[in-house]
Amino acid sequence: MASSTPPPLTVGFDLDMTLIDSRPGIHACYTALAERTGTYIDADLAVTRLGPPLAEELVNWFPAEQVAAMSDLYREMYPAIAISATPAMTGAREAIAAVRAAGGRAIVVTAKYEPNAKLHLEHLGIDPDAVIGDLWAEQKAEALREHAAAVYVGDHVGDVRGARLAGALSVAVATGPCDADELREHGADVVLADLTEFPTWLSDYRPAFA
Repeated sequence: MASSTPPPLTVGFDLDMTLIDSRPGIHACYTALAERTGTYIDADLAVTRLGPPLAEELVNWFPAEQVAAMSDLYREMYPAIAISATPAMTGAREAIAAVRAAGGRAIVVTAKYEPNAKLHLEHLGIDPDAVIGDLWAEQKAEALREHAAAVYVGDHVGDVRGARLAGALSVAVATGPCDADELREHGADVVLADLTEFPTWLSDYRPAFA
């Protein structure tokens, strides 16, 4: 006889500007890449539009035929420069803890290069149940479906698109490059100011997932 016990709630989280404030580390890494290559990169501008894959930013500063090599160089430099410079977002640890307290699983689905994403989380002592990297926007739906995520939390309209394609509830935090109105306009089901609001939201909405 099949069990009637529902599967545990799985909540996916984006990484950059959702769980971590990656601006200081990425700024430092772009500055170092510019110095190493002798190529001008406006790091102040670059960190205002975090979310899409690295190559989509580098193409603004390097010829298209150099982007793959520059991506590799950036990722090679990244651990020594960006990891220690990057703090957790306020409420990040508490958000993961709230999912666990509800008997759920917390996974991270990010466009960031997966080994570097794991380094960030290890450095900050954040231990999700799974980390899946190198997926952006609609691609994130692949991992969300694989892990049966009912909720996906992110800061970018690309995260909203990924959640909706996966059939997950899109919970957006207005801590990244997209403001609350833009997130709503692109179909976010819930918009929070930041992750400090997430535990209360989860407690209030948890019966819907029972």
